[in-house]
Amino acid sequence: MTAQQRPQSMHTFSDDLLGKHDATALASLIRSGEISADEVLQATLARARQAEPCIHGLVTPIPDPAGGITVKEVPPAQAGPGIFTGVPTVIKDNTDVKRYPTTHGTAAIRPLPADRTSPFARQLLAQGLVCIGKSTLPEFGFNATTEPAHDTPTRNPWNLNYSTGASSGGSAALVAAGVVPIAHANDGGGSIRIPAACCGLVGLKPSRGRLIDNDAAKSLPINIVSDGVVTRSVRDTANFYAGAEHYFRNPKLPAIGNVGGPSTRSLRIGLVMDSINGHPTDATTREAVEATARALEKLGHRIEPMDVPVASSFPEDFALYWGMLAFGVRSNGKRLIHKSFDKSRLDDLTLGLDKAFRRQFYKLPATLWRLHRSYHDYARAMAGYDAVLTPVLGHTTPEIGYLSPTVDFDTLFDRLTRYVSFTPLANASGAPAMSLPATLDQHNLPVSIQLMGRHGGERTLLELAFALEEAMEWPDIADNLQRMTASAS
Repeated sequence: MTAQQRPQSMHTFSDDLLGKHDATALASLIRSGEISADEVLQATLARARQAEPCIHGLVTPIPDPAGGITVKEVPPAQAGPGIFTGVPTVIKDNTDVKRYPTTHGTAAIRPLPADRTSPFARQLLAQGLVCIGKSTLPEFGFNATTEPAHDTPTRNPWNLNYSTGASSGGSAALVAAGVVPIAHANDGGGSIRIPAACCGLVGLKPSRGRLIDNDAAKSLPINIVSDGVVTRSVRDTANFYAGAEHYFRNPKLPAIGNVGGPSTRSLRIGLVMDSINGHPTDATTREAVEATARALEKLGHRIEPMDVPVASSFPEDFALYWGMLAFGVRSNGKRLIHKSFDKSRLDDLTLGLDKAFRRQFYKLPATLWRLHRSYHDYARAMAGYDAVLTPVLGHTTPEIGYLSPTVDFDTLFDRLTRYVSFTPLANASGAPAMSLPATLDQHNLPVSIQLMGRHGGERTLLELAFALEEAMEWPDIADNLQRMTASAS
């Protein structure tokens, strides 16, 4: 599809049997027998074929709905029944699902079907979700936009000239466009929260250890990676975590349990407007956070400005750790990733991060010590607070190309550090953090806020999210496009 043919925005919501139902509603309709899982699958595949030419959120082919495929024929075999039995989803293409290839968003790996389903994917599928394919990501999840150098960029359904964020950009695009109501995402520096923010979704990065870790996360010197989902409703996110606890419950963390709505507790919530790296938050993002703070105050909560709960060295330390991951991929890709790994096909961002790490590798021991300490620094700072309200990102969503891996590395790295300035703290410290929609910017793109909690405090974040969902008029892509169309005519 050429730029001239591409609409400015798109979605697939219609009066078909999927309607605007979230995953919870679809599962309920399937359980009651009002609709069947096979009918839901057929409608989902039809929506995927409608959306994909515009958004490019999938890396696997879409089965032809006319072929009459059924849920039982979708790989892998489902573990259900579960809380979302029969509801279609996608799994991010850095997570193995048996019979689907895993390419990690890179041209450096030959796409070959996986011979097993990864531990977290089994936990997700145990809730009865039906995986219809693998979603796009940037190379090894290193970038904050889903624009792999070797492939078509994933476009934001709200405005197709703009980024979906990353690294779970394909999942976020498919959920925002109405193809699936819930999708797998994972987060090593903001990769659940950033695409959720760009696409107007709910994205909760859980506490470290809340869900089953995949092998790659367990092998890191500091596990910064958490798996989760992106959704269009708070209740879908809450129900996902309730269902996940039935499959695996970490006894070192307080249970989340079933969260069905807001709490009546009055909370003390810290407010952080500017990041520790010295770059000020832009005016549109700042206003979204301030509007959310006002809404929380009206709900009876106390909002108090607070200092960023981390050492001033944190931005430099996290950047070195980011480079270490790229160094590990380039140096040991055949052993760590796949035997077909070809480092000559890596993109310029991965190579640039690797080179930057090699120049400063001698700083790694002290960096790891400080990053380990961030858990304790954060816990001490949160002792007097129930949650913290911050932006998700330093500025509003950029256009496609602004963060492309083809941009000169020094320019790109500076842009990334200005943009991704609030999310990494939760990864290093292991704290839960959640992206929620707030408003729209001048380009009809969502602007979102972040709530951070105490370690193990997902329940509090979900209760706050339910309250904000009720109190604020979150943007709706279908309603917004209808208004745009009416004003243009």
